[in-house]
Amino acid sequence: MTVNAISEYRATPRDLQANFHGMQMLYVYWEKHLMFCSPFAFLVAPAMTFGAFLEQVFMEAIKAHPDSARIDFSAAVWQLNGQPFTADPSASLEANGIDHKSLLRLSTPGLNGVQGSCS
Repeated sequence: MTVNAISEYRATPRDLQANFHGMQMLYVYWEKHLMFCSPFAFLVAPAMTFGAFLEQVFMEAIKAHPDSARIDFSAAVWQLNGQPFTADPSASLEANGIDHKSLLRLSTPGLNGVQGSCS
């Protein structure tokens, strides 16, 4: 089957940060916890502190998982958009370099899902 490319195709993405009324999208993937089958997508204020995000938003989203109560964020390993990342909990998401549609990956050493099953 022949395929013709549309070489002049132009479109404006609808998920630009300007369309989120001052908010931004943030994706968070908790490694080895596939009870949550994909990264979480959160709508957050760039001025929210990283610590407040963890406490008020992220922990609320994962509280159904038995490992959630045992997370030690001081031992957590983070990646931001594929790069090693160390957050300042008292700084805003924006000041931590977390922008619109960023992906945070969280690894929690010693926590490997329900009974070590990675789920």
